[in-house]
Amino acid sequence: MDFDLAPPTGVGPLRIGMARHAANAALDSLRDLSAVSESDRPGQHVFRPGGLMISIHCVRDTLEAIELGRPSTVTDRVLFQGVDVFALAAREVVRRVGEFTCIKEDPDDAASFIAQDLLLSFWRPFAADDEPEEEQGYYFNSVLVAQPGYYDTPAQAAERLQQSS
Repeated sequence: MDFDLAPPTGVGPLRIGMARHAANAALDSLRDLSAVSESDRPGQHVFRPGGLMISIHCVRDTLEAIELGRPSTVTDRVLFQGVDVFALAAREVVRRVGEFTCIKEDPDDAASFIAQDLLLSFWRPFAADDEPEEEQGYYFNSVLVAQPGYYDTPAQAAERLQQSS
């Protein structure tokens, strides 16, 4: 199954800003009932048969972020503008996403990248850009789609709140 990232709107039936009960139902709809994982946690995350993890983060009963974790097989694909974010090398993903928007290395974590305009971030535990056999660093392990303000510093959050008043 293909999962198309549509930042900052969401992924598939999961929509940023939806109510928690609707997010729980949408998450549950992504579960493969023929192969339910013992690791599934209703209202938190599901693991699809190919290992793709889909997690939701709700605050004050509202969905604020969706995270997808790298599958162990190619049964499920996670795409952004046609770019398979888990099948390509992390540096190639950054290059291709950079064709659509500004994407920068996280100043606090050189192995992570943020496309702040899209509220989209990519993570891996460490950078191993020249070592394809080192999967944990060569490929991204997760991608996150978030609501506006998710990456704001406290000062930016205060400014955003003031502008919306």
